[in-house]
Amino acid sequence: MKAIERRARGVDSPATGGRTSAFRGMMADHPFRWAFIATLGAIVAIGIVSMLLSISGVVFSVFAAIFITLGLDPLVRWFQRHGMKRGLAIVTVIVLFILVIAGLLWLVLPLVINQAITFIEALPDLYAGLQQQQWYQDAQAGTGGVVGTIYAWVTDTLSDPNFWATVGGGALNIGFAIVGGISSAFFIFILTIYFMATLDRSKDAVYTLVAASHRERVVDLADRIMQNVGRYLSGMVILAFFNALYSLLLLYLVGVPYALVIAVAAFFITLIPLIGTVLTTIVMTLITLFVSPLSAVIVLVAMLVYMQVEAYILTPKVMSKAVQVPGSIVLIAALAGGTLAGLPGALVAIPVAAGILLIIKEVVVPAKARS
Repeated sequence: MKAIERRARGVDSPATGGRTSAFRGMMADHPFRWAFIATLGAIVAIGIVSMLLSISGVVFSVFAAIFITLGLDPLVRWFQRHGMKRGLAIVTVIVLFILVIAGLLWLVLPLVINQAITFIEALPDLYAGLQQQQWYQDAQAGTGGVVGTIYAWVTDTLSDPNFWATVGGGALNIGFAIVGGISSAFFIFILTIYFMATLDRSKDAVYTLVAASHRERVVDLADRIMQNVGRYLSGMVILAFFNALYSLLLLYLVGVPYALVIAVAAFFITLIPLIGTVLTTIVMTLITLFVSPLSAVIVLVAMLVYMQVEAYILTPKVMSKAVQVPGSIVLIAALAGGTLAGLPGALVAIPVAAGILLIIKEVVVPAKARS
């Protein structure tokens, strides 16, 4: 009799699906029990999210170390292709990595900091000299004072110590941020060395968690995605280095003061896909106007020429085996990644998008074609 009643409610009806109907029947019979279970599940989910947010710094450091490792892995494989055993290639790359970091910390970083401080302190004098130039006076008169207002606002803002204190959240927070940044950088550095030394073993260990029937396919896709990520990241760093070096030489030739600071800033800005070089060109041209309009025109033309060389010669050479993503997706991914995690997010968003596209192309589309 009970079975007939259950069928009448559709619990065991083959047409509606026995398991789904049984689940609905149990929910109808014990609503408070299922409400309690659902509430408990929501609390657990909120707790997990809160825990992840509380250790977001650690999570970011781990992912940063993973991406740096993937970016250095193509160099390891390059040494392997030229006759080195993998262990020796890893040690060589680690030593080079340490030397580069040490050189940046002991040679470049102090110069950049000193020039940045001097540049900020000298901005009022630079602006006063700019006001004496004839082109500035003509532009000021032709735009009704708009040019002067913009330059005055930028100069006053950047040279105001309160602005930098506000950006950093106050002197105490700036100190905590510096200490936290140094500790995070050291943690990422150690993790990167460890991940480089154990990359293949770590991947093999993760692959053993995949069902044997799907393991070969998963390994193939994962390896291709990681290779694309590594090639993309290393390629972007190489292109940014070329851009920064070219900018440094160009600014020195036209007599722009504090060229090293501008070149270092250009290195990081150029890491932003597609629009990075455009932004550096605009910033460099505006700063060069402090010297003279002729120098600004030279910088603008030289950077436009470099952009063509980068687009048609350097990028195809450096990124020939790296990720291929349509321009529209590049912009969307870079904007989304930059909004979520700043410059690191914009940098890693492109290879992540490429991995998603690869999965869609290799897995989703064939599955839909077979259905």
